[in-house]
Amino acid sequence: MGRWSKLALLAAAGATTLFAAAPDVPRKYDLRPAPLLAPLPSTDNTLDSQSPLPSVLVEVAQSTAQQAKKKSLPLQPTSRLELVRFVSGEFAKAVTPLPGAKKGLHLEVGKSLDDLELHQLLANTGTAVNPGDTVQITRLEFREKEIVLDLNGGSGHHFRLKDHLQVGVGGMPTSTMASPVQAGQPTGATLILDYGKPLPDMSPDDLKHDLAPVLNFQNEKSAAVNWVDTLPPEYKKAIQENRAIVGMDHDMVIAALGRPDHKVRERTEQGAETEDWIYGDPPSKTVFVTFLGDKVIRVKEFN
Repeated sequence: MGRWSKLALLAAAGATTLFAAAPDVPRKYDLRPAPLLAPLPSTDNTLDSQSPLPSVLVEVAQSTAQQAKKKSLPLQPTSRLELVRFVSGEFAKAVTPLPGAKKGLHLEVGKSLDDLELHQLLANTGTAVNPGDTVQITRLEFREKEIVLDLNGGSGHHFRLKDHLQVGVGGMPTSTMASPVQAGQPTGATLILDYGKPLPDMSPDDLKHDLAPVLNFQNEKSAAVNWVDTLPPEYKKAIQENRAIVGMDHDMVIAALGRPDHKVRERTEQGAETEDWIYGDPPSKTVFVTFLGDKVIRVKEFN
């Protein structure tokens, strides 16, 4: 074997030994991504048709949009009537002491209660309502940017809640005897809700929410419910089912159906005057409630 052949063999053997003794020599790696075990979730917004979530999201979005649209409107006449019907006369518990100041306690909606103003009014005019006391909203007044509420007759008025409660005797409500009130002890208060802009459209629950810093309506049985509970069972059931029945009076029909869309007076052949309260407009469902005096004598429904 020639010299150059031996050198080539020696070089090849050395290289083999070198690579065998060098474990840190880089290996060949496959840089292609490994296949996924499961497909990635879809990136679009379409959810499983079996899931209830899409419909819930739609309902929430629609409700939010409706509330935003409603609050952008001015206070509607129908909403004002609902506020008077479902807030005036209601009971609540005072969250904070309320002064008897004639000008009332000023509350800015959406802002914290001004403790300094409250303490000054309490020091100057005395405490009309203590925390935890039950009060009744006795009047609502709507101004351009404010709602004024009288509690227990309003500031400077003597008012005892038990003098305005009723107890049933033989199925007929009778007023309790009035208790004497000590002079110089006002028990009424006035609140002024300032919205800082023309009154927005709102529901009774919205107004109660805005009063939350000073009044708590939770767990308080409403005046309307208290009154309905005193009625005979057949009238109570009809009111709960939003129906008018013969024998009801005006207040019961309003509690059951609300105020009528139209009123028509007529005179019978015997000379008696009747009044029809009409709910709805033909050809849609229309209800005619006929009164003779203060009592319902006939109810007709047309579909």
